[in-house]
Amino acid sequence: MKTQSAKAKGRRLQQWTRDQVLESYPKLTEDDVRSTGMGQGGSDLQLSTAAKDVFPFELECKNQERVNVWASFEQCESNAGEREPLLIIKRNCCAPLAVVDAEWLFENINKLNGGK
Repeated sequence: MKTQSAKAKGRRLQQWTRDQVLESYPKLTEDDVRSTGMGQGGSDLQLSTAAKDVFPFELECKNQERVNVWASFEQCESNAGEREPLLIIKRNCCAPLAVVDAEWLFENINKLNGGK
């Protein structure tokens, strides 16, 4: 695959992820959640202060046939700082998957269920 095609593939997943965040948080605007350019350091989505207040994750997106999940999650963790890392992975003909730290998930599952 050409480099340009690979970057376009990654960009599509970043944009899809951005759209999902915006759809999940209707009060946020496109200025609050932006897809970063390919090859830039840091997280794949830039979040405004308003977005960071409601969305606790720092995102990394990987659209590859063979993803080294552990290395990708480590990259996500290194970019997350104090925020929770969230890795979105996808390959051709498959739905995107979300990878989060299992301990964080079980500590916060009650909040995710609306406090029930």
